[in-house]
Amino acid sequence: EAPTPAEARDLAPAQVAAEMAVKALPGVTAVQAVMTAHGPAPKAATAAPPQLGGGMKIGQHPTPHQGGPARIAGVDRIIAIGSGKGGVGKSTVSSNLAVALAKQGRRVGLLDADIYGPSQPRMMGVNKRPASPDGKIIEPLHAHGVTMMSIGLMLKEDEAVIWRGPMLMGALQQLLGQVAWGELDVLIIDLPPGTGDIQLTLCQRTHLTGAIVVSTPQDVALLDARKALDMFQKLKTPVLGLIENMSTYICPNCGHEEHLFGHGGVAAEAKRLDLPFLGELPLSIDVRLAGDAGVPIALGDSPQAQAYARLAQRLIAGGMA
Repeated sequence: EAPTPAEARDLAPAQVAAEMAVKALPGVTAVQAVMTAHGPAPKAATAAPPQLGGGMKIGQHPTPHQGGPARIAGVDRIIAIGSGKGGVGKSTVSSNLAVALAKQGRRVGLLDADIYGPSQPRMMGVNKRPASPDGKIIEPLHAHGVTMMSIGLMLKEDEAVIWRGPMLMGALQQLLGQVAWGELDVLIIDLPPGTGDIQLTLCQRTHLTGAIVVSTPQDVALLDARKALDMFQKLKTPVLGLIENMSTYICPNCGHEEHLFGHGGVAAEAKRLDLPFLGELPLSIDVRLAGDAGVPIALGDSPQAQAYARLAQRLIAGGMA
């Protein structure tokens, strides 16, 4: 193989000599050598890290970590909200739980750790770009009584994050350690679905109070929820409890109650595993509309908001938030 066609032609005498040498070997009746030329391999497409003021870039490779899981200065408790699969409403639960806790007087932070699919800027109604005047500390944003941060605040809404694992872990490290979270009673971390790099890095490097697993009642969601539970167990992260989302649907026109995805599956799973069942949350178009509008349903006093208020009260009473 030659780097250019011209160099391949220059190697023609060597090609002939090689053919003759091989043909002279016992048992060889015919030989044909083929010369090829290839240009440089194309570089893989990788998005440049977003840059804040002061020259700070998000998505640098992580710094070496020494010792066990670290605490975040000023943050009393850290709760990771996870799920085994996407589409179960984990981000909706995270934003509304953060707001419900803030309504009850807790100092609350919300970190959107779903780097590839950040949705908290839309759900919390925030679109301002974070600042970093000194290039070292990132100033978080505030909405509905919650201190929040998301990689989505540094990107265009339809811009993809095309990063490999090291950049991903570096971004998480920065969002945890370089954001000026201030004094918080609890930091809610909205995890991506599944059991990947973000979950592994977070559980190994950050001192978590525990994790809450969100699932819908149907069997296929519970299968993946069990994988998330198994992951937290293997990483020695306490599971604070399970939440059944989209548990029931009440028709806004006639009041008829329907269990579109089944009912009670998460409660039964919690009982089987001897884990706390933290409650049921309804499936409601009002919850979806509120999230799309950036005004979480938990801000109001509707039946849906009251469900989140009960969840927040349960966490506070249990010393988890």
